Amino acid sequence: MLFWMKRADTDMSDIRVKICGLKTQQDITAAAEAGAAYIGFNFFPKSPRSVTIQEAAVLAAETPMGLCKVALTVNADNDTLDAINAAVPLDMLQLHGQESPERVAEVKARYGLPVMKVLGVSNAEDIQRIEAYETVADQILVDAKAPKDAVLPGGNGVVFDWRLLAQKKYWRTPWMLAGGLTPENVAEAIRVTGARQVDVASGAERTPGDKDPARIKAFCMAAGTPRR
Repeated sequence: MLFWMKRADTDMSDIRVKICGLKTQQDITAAAEAGAAYIGFNFFPKSPRSVTIQEAAVLAAETPMGLCKVALTVNADNDTLDAINAAVPLDMLQLHGQESPERVAEVKARYGLPVMKVLGVSNAEDIQRIEAYETVADQILVDAKAPKDAVLPGGNGVVFDWRLLAQKKYWRTPWMLAGGLTPENVAEAIRVTGARQVDVASGAERTPGDKDPARIKAFCMAAGTPRR
């Protein structure tokens, strides 16, 4: 089995960035030009970053080749996932709810797409939960656990203690760091955690749901992503 080792001497020249919650063609162009590797379409209706299936279908069709198109869903049932996958040409599914390892495996088998499972972290026990998903998910996204009164499961601009990841020396699957990342703190987050992939939503916005091309560019540059 392949193990992904977390390196302390991270070379930032090959960091892969995911820009999540894109809503316009201008957002996608900004992400592509900045050198992002992934873009995320948010299908959680309560989010200010959400798009309809029809809107996402148009955006995905216009996305440049080479960008991985990710669908963010929260505890979505099969009918919802069926409708999304039937209309939107996707490359990956992101499960951002309370999906069990069994549900992750079911979704992966049903749609034949790589699955990224999001796990919220606020303490050492949360780090231990990751292991149960590493054998079923294709990628793990480590996010800050949402506050108890939060409406959104992610994208709240909350940062967790990155030092918690020092407890996890090896990974069985690729992983991505999220949670309150911004152009101002992403380089430090990479240094502390050894992350090879990072995700940003609120940290690249003017206001919730309104992406700022300048902050997208600044985030990718701070992460060390080569521009296209």
